[in-house]
Amino acid sequence: MQVRQLGLVEYLPAFKAMQAFTADRSATRTPTTAPNTLQVGLQPNENMGDQLWICEHPPVYTQGLAGKVEHVLNPGNIPVVPTDRGGQVTFHGPGQVVAYPLMDLKAAGYYVKEYVYRVEEAVIRTLAHFGVTGHRVTGAPGIYVRLGDPFSHAIRDKADTSFVGLGKIAALGIKISRHCTYHGVALNVAMDLEPFSRINPCGFAGLQTVDLRTIGVSAGWQEAADMFSQKLVHYLAP
Repeated sequence: MQVRQLGLVEYLPAFKAMQAFTADRSATRTPTTAPNTLQVGLQPNENMGDQLWICEHPPVYTQGLAGKVEHVLNPGNIPVVPTDRGGQVTFHGPGQVVAYPLMDLKAAGYYVKEYVYRVEEAVIRTLAHFGVTGHRVTGAPGIYVRLGDPFSHAIRDKADTSFVGLGKIAALGIKISRHCTYHGVALNVAMDLEPFSRINPCGFAGLQTVDLRTIGVSAGWQEAADMFSQKLVHYLAP
């Protein structure tokens, strides 16, 4: 998997570029130029094989296919962009590592459920590198941490589907087209979290959102991005 660090890019051009990349490879399975990819720094004829795009976005709310308008409480001057990924509304902003794995799952040899598990595992292992214990919540994709003690290694009961005592640190939203993935996962590192209070994050009213900084981890964006990239490449391998 080729890792491409795109820097700070507007959300909509990145979204269109992912669509173009995926449509091109799934339709022909041969490298051709997708013009929209040029808007996020890709060069002609680089549309070959699996890629991992790592970036930040300026402030934006993105609404998934299952999104309900009532979950967008008060967007203010932050744009709300409809997308074709799964899930509800979330927020992207500077200080968040956004990862877009563009994979052919058929070639990788596993299915969507395992793909989601592997992406979440990459988040958990990245958090572990910084001493933080990440948790899954059944029926709520993404990764959560214990607000009272994010460094505790106590195992969470898998039957517990509540968010009591938890904060969300990574959101997941994907799209599969002809076995090929796009959209992805966002890990909160050191960002302005206030915009999350203007939505019901991922459709859950009152769900608290946190980042590494607010739970006591001093890590730069690049450090977190590099570690997260390594873990994604490792855990998404065929």
